[in-house]
Amino acid sequence: MKIGIVGLPNVGKSTLFNSITNAGAECANYPFCTIEPNVGVVPVPDERLDVLAKMYESDKITHAIIEFVDIAGLVKGASKGEGLGNKFLSHIRETDSILEVVRCFDDSNIVHVDGNVNPIRDIDTINLELVLADLETVNKRIERAAKLAKGDKKYIVEEDTFKKVRDALEDGKPARTVPLTDEEKEIIKDAFLLTMKPIMYVANISEEDIGKEDNEYVKQVKDFAKNENAEVVKLCVKIEEELSALEGEDKKEMLEAIGLEESGLDKVIKASYDLLGLMSFLTAGKKEVRAWTINKGTKAPQAAGKIHSDFERGFIKAEIVSYNDLITNGSYQKVKELGLVRLEGKDYVMQEGDIVEFKFNV
Repeated sequence: MKIGIVGLPNVGKSTLFNSITNAGAECANYPFCTIEPNVGVVPVPDERLDVLAKMYESDKITHAIIEFVDIAGLVKGASKGEGLGNKFLSHIRETDSILEVVRCFDDSNIVHVDGNVNPIRDIDTINLELVLADLETVNKRIERAAKLAKGDKKYIVEEDTFKKVRDALEDGKPARTVPLTDEEKEIIKDAFLLTMKPIMYVANISEEDIGKEDNEYVKQVKDFAKNENAEVVKLCVKIEEELSALEGEDKKEMLEAIGLEESGLDKVIKASYDLLGLMSFLTAGKKEVRAWTINKGTKAPQAAGKIHSDFERGFIKAEIVSYNDLITNGSYQKVKELGLVRLEGKDYVMQEGDIVEFKFNV
């Protein structure tokens, strides 16, 4: 659950990371939010937990968490080791997805590293370095597979698969845009290609553009992202830094004053969670209300194992009610009377918002 924040100098990357770290520092359940200077751990915003905590009069609320890594040091030539090139690339390799901050506003007081604002050029600069690094990896794998392919069908398939990816990279396209079968995805998995990672773009706008229609720069980023099926979140990094220092009513008042329902940072965290193919199931009681992180498509026994390995080992059944049913009817007793509490077995695929009590025997 690590997301790497990348971007060229002066695009708002470090300010966004500072906002994330600030937000994390406010989360009492995670006192060591800053693991090291460039890593911030933040709670995934989930209003359902507050609602359930009131209903169950819970002593404690525990959010799902997500980790952001501030990756510094990108310059042109990073793939060839320029600047902090190798370090930059190894840090990205350790993350599960990439969040790329792109400047989408003009300001003569903030110098752009390339002289003028051009978000697509900025995206291309970073993407090119990642593509070049992947191309080096892929070519090595093709050479290796070719040597081992003599008479071994497994390596012939591997060579063909990497050649398919190489063709896209040579066209400047990321590996994630290549249509691959499940077998081919499995083959390239251990190459840890940088451009296979899902990506999200943060369009950093000025304070004047908050609440307005997309400016031309943002439109360009959204058009570009469509080709990669990538998410774009528009926010003003400067305002996010101010918001991240506020809590409760103060934060709510500032959001209302600038005409926003939720902070851009909350949108980024939620979108990042979704980008990684994650979802939450919930447990609720007097002691604690908690969101547990699982991959979409996880079955009930494996979800139970997230709480404790004994729950998975001795899994019998899961007693489940959907959050919406519970809130609509006001109490657990009521949903039980209405037959809305279900008993699910080992093949049940968990759904977003399931409130669960696992039955097990070890």
